[in-house]
Amino acid sequence: MTLRLGDIAPNFTAETTEGRINFHEYLGDGWGILFSHPADYTPVCTTELGTVAKLKTEFDRRNVKVMALSVDGLIDHRGWIKDINETQATVINFPLIADEERKISELYDMIHPNASENFTVRSVFVIGNDKKIKLIITYPASTGRNFDELLRVIDSLQLTANYSVATPANWKQGEDVVIAPSIKDEDIPNKFPKGHKVIKPYLRITPQPNL
Repeated sequence: MTLRLGDIAPNFTAETTEGRINFHEYLGDGWGILFSHPADYTPVCTTELGTVAKLKTEFDRRNVKVMALSVDGLIDHRGWIKDINETQATVINFPLIADEERKISELYDMIHPNASENFTVRSVFVIGNDKKIKLIITYPASTGRNFDELLRVIDSLQLTANYSVATPANWKQGEDVVIAPSIKDEDIPNKFPKGHKVIKPYLRITPQPNL
């Protein structure tokens, strides 16, 4: 199954380190991140899950729930969590899915046979509060993810979902944004009272509207 941006994120029920969870019920009316890691007891994955745990306050502030997945079982997950907590100086505070039968991995196309026939790659799905997929990123097993970048993207996604703007290259929270081409020049003053700058007719800049 090929998933694309705008598709409804497939629902599933899974055994996790926090019990049996229905994915859509877990997300509720918030946003979500579903991400896979190749295997338990591996070095890069250990740093990744530790990093996510340390960012809980940032995810909470954005109303984002996180869930991780690998094809390892619950016994391995629980043992490995002790290592993560110890080596990364944190406490894992989100559920890890045990996908030993690879049902969810296949549902979300997380196993790429040309990279590995047995393990999930580093897939990331950001899911909006409408249960639609807003972002898909796939990393190779050798490269750890940049979770600060994922927070930046979520800031952009949540901003642009509510205002008629887009965010330019390397945008960060608090910086100017681009007015959507669909907005007519004569409507800009009412929609963006903070002012705007016309660089080109198609490139119009305004301060971030929700600050």
